[in-house]
Amino acid sequence: MLALPDSAAGFKDATWQDLEPYYRELESRPLGDGSVEKWLEDWSDFESMLYEAAALANFAYVCDTADAANEQARLRFASEIEPKADEQRVKLQRRLVDLGYAPPELETTVRRFRNQMEIFSEANVPLFEQLAKLSTEWSKVIGAMTVEWDGEEKTPPQMGPFLEENDRAVRERAFRKMYEPYIQQRDTIAGLFDRMYDLRQQVARNAGFENFRDYAHREKNRFDYTPDDCLRFHAAVEEAVLPAVQRLLERRREHLGLDRLRPWDLAVDPKARAPLKPYESIDDFIGRAGGVYANITPDFRGYFERMAGAGLLDLDNRKGKAPGGFCDSLPYSKLPLIFMNAVAIDEDLRTLLHESGHAFHVFESAHLPLIFQRQPGAEMAEVASMSMELLASPYIDVQHGGYYSEADSQRSKRWLLERAIHFFPHCASVDALQQWMYTTPEGRDADARDQKWLELRRRFEGDQVDWSGLDRERIARWYYQPHFFDYPFYYIEYGLAQLGALQVWRNSMSDRDEAVRSYRRALALGATRPLPELYGAAGARLIFDSKGMRELVDLVEEELSTLDD
Repeated sequence: MLALPDSAAGFKDATWQDLEPYYRELESRPLGDGSVEKWLEDWSDFESMLYEAAALANFAYVCDTADAANEQARLRFASEIEPKADEQRVKLQRRLVDLGYAPPELETTVRRFRNQMEIFSEANVPLFEQLAKLSTEWSKVIGAMTVEWDGEEKTPPQMGPFLEENDRAVRERAFRKMYEPYIQQRDTIAGLFDRMYDLRQQVARNAGFENFRDYAHREKNRFDYTPDDCLRFHAAVEEAVLPAVQRLLERRREHLGLDRLRPWDLAVDPKARAPLKPYESIDDFIGRAGGVYANITPDFRGYFERMAGAGLLDLDNRKGKAPGGFCDSLPYSKLPLIFMNAVAIDEDLRTLLHESGHAFHVFESAHLPLIFQRQPGAEMAEVASMSMELLASPYIDVQHGGYYSEADSQRSKRWLLERAIHFFPHCASVDALQQWMYTTPEGRDADARDQKWLELRRRFEGDQVDWSGLDRERIARWYYQPHFFDYPFYYIEYGLAQLGALQVWRNSMSDRDEAVRSYRRALALGATRPLPELYGAAGARLIFDSKGMRELVDLVEEELSTLDD
């Protein structure tokens, strides 16, 4: 093996010309008895270092999208290096598959390799380069968005706290401001999406698929469910979850004393209490998290404090920062990092718990020797994150080292559980729009996409919230969703994982210690077992039917009945 740098920083400024020799050596190295293991180890070390360098470049860019050097570094990895690296990986995957080398611990890895080989098309390499450039362009447009609020320049996410104000006029103004830049730049964003759409459909055709939906399902290694199962999931949400959503909204309307709910009435406290504020500063936000995690297991506190000490948390919202939140892994260092846009609201706590669940997954699976063994599909990765939200919920009060008084922690827990129910209609809407867009010619038409989004929102959300006169704001919600632009077809996983997480939570209600042990055992398996077995190890199963969904929704509603409204 060619000598690797001492750390991923050695690849920080690497070009494809610097990296190609490593792939060439791995491709040409003779493989015989006893040499495959060393070859795999060397390949894994190289990929770990390259992935880490790319992850750090992306992290630097999303933290400051206005920095030209950060933008160029991200583009170099995403559009110049990554598509060519994918092409070389397929050649190495083919070497392993053709050898017939598949020990039990690599069974799922080899299956994934075979799948990626089958869908690879050399013609797609330049298309992925173009898609990466468009993604960077989209991030730059969104990151530059600001609104004027009482003489100050703020970002759209910074309107979030004002949606919790008891003054209804303030909430309405904040709601309209939040979506104002998306409405103003709708044509620009839609134009970017059109270009992404065309490239994605061409990628699918080049790989031998009729449409990008079918390609994306294969590309994401979805061996255990199909697009038709996703349609079953949508129908189950409509049947099993929508009635519960309607009950929650009716309770909210009664508490607020309104004839009709408007969209700016959905985040305010229904009893006119002051908005929850979990922390005073980002340092305070970070400092209290370890105490929460220690109640689950001291190891989780140690993991989190290790990240904080390494400077791998960028949590506050600011101008120039890309939207959203995520956790990424640094596989060579065997550390995770967390990115989010905190604005001192209760939802920030939820986001931090969620991303910390991903981070703990990285730590728990770090013992696996090869990078290929550590990263399961998003369906299981999101079980790690969504379960953490629920497992940590009993410990977010000051008594347990957390953020809230006992009364406020009950409010926060109630909001967590309500949001779990409200999430399913949104999840179904996002997935259904993508299913429709990429399988019908009308999906290429921006106006048709907007109208389909309105139709889906009415289907999955019902009519208890009055959206009259707000079609543009309602349409802007899908432009606000990063997954359509950066992570196409990555969303149904959240719904499946929320159902998995609710099962982990249900188990914790009868035996907390065993539920946590099962959760950790599942995370430690990484990607070494098929998806149903990973869910089974966590004490859960995949659910697409209304019966299974209704059982969990009933459990949530039962728990909500014990909490103060």
